[in-house]
Amino acid sequence: MRFLTAGESHGKGLITIIEGFPSGVNLSEDDINVELARRRQGYGRGKRMLIESERCEIYSGIRNGKTIGSPISIVLLNTDWQKEQTPISVPRPGHADLPGAIKYHTSDIRDIWERASARETASRVIAGAVAKRLLSELRIKIISFTRAIGSVRLEEDVEISENIERLIDESPVRCPDRETSEDMIRLIDEAKEKGDTLGGIFEVVALNVPPGIGTYTHWDRRLDGLIAQAIMSIPSVKGVEIGKGFYSAENFGSKVLDVIKYDRTHSPWPFYRETNFAGGIEGGMSNGEPIVVRGAVKPIPTLGEPLPSVDLVTKEETRAVVLRSDVCIVPSAGVIAESMLALVLADKILEEFGGNTIEEIKNRFFHYVDYVRSL
Repeated sequence: MRFLTAGESHGKGLITIIEGFPSGVNLSEDDINVELARRRQGYGRGKRMLIESERCEIYSGIRNGKTIGSPISIVLLNTDWQKEQTPISVPRPGHADLPGAIKYHTSDIRDIWERASARETASRVIAGAVAKRLLSELRIKIISFTRAIGSVRLEEDVEISENIERLIDESPVRCPDRETSEDMIRLIDEAKEKGDTLGGIFEVVALNVPPGIGTYTHWDRRLDGLIAQAIMSIPSVKGVEIGKGFYSAENFGSKVLDVIKYDRTHSPWPFYRETNFAGGIEGGMSNGEPIVVRGAVKPIPTLGEPLPSVDLVTKEETRAVVLRSDVCIVPSAGVIAESMLALVLADKILEEFGGNTIEEIKNRFFHYVDYVRSL
């Protein structure tokens, strides 16, 4: 399975095409619009989130509410699109503006940011919503939450329970701890008053992934490598961690290697670990524990009090351009990361279990699950 996106931030709309998706999966525009609405939320988002309606339209690949095996095309129209735009020649530090302008031989950085903009991630959430529908047929679930905003961090491990999603959804910053959420909100307010921005850390968890997805046999097929690339491709993400990778680097192996246990009655798998420092992946393969991925998000580059820059035309020092923008995008970045993780897992599962229809895939997948449970 693969997906392609097209469209610019202030163009007419965004187009998503998903190829290689099996037939027989229930899918509606509402399934996708729910995920798009989640992407818009989060304390610290800008005014554009109030402008865009974020309701997509399926153009192909679906009949009578089910996928039919042909390419799925989905369009998301931009409410806030401009037919003519005044050229801008002052790049923002930390954005694609300058290297993109140099690469594509232009002094109008609108040519760059229209596509480099995080608006493109709406297309990824559309594709991710489709991938999530496939994973749900296989009882695989993905959630995310905010681990840190700026210097405010949730230090405790988060227990993934039935109640956790409600706590996340109730928080304006998508952090399951109320006190930490309030501290994050105060810090965002402080940054906004100063015309500044904030980054942070999101955490994404995939549940019920059986052991053995991915492989150690080739570098470009290792599951952790594919996940890291997918998460790193999200705009503003500057670091990716699987499990407690950086913590593990500072400690003895005897403290951070997950001891193997066996219990024939243990759910979901008889071979299991009581800890998960590896983040559910060993040797490029899932090991049956929850897959845990963290992404470090830098502060976004559009500041209310802009930094010094240089005009590409006059070469004179000036201040970077000020645009309508967000203060903090970490909560929504977690939702985007859910989509990217879902796309990687769906692609690997389709590759390993094959089939043109969802029934074929489910038969092969659950046959493998039964094998793992019988060990």
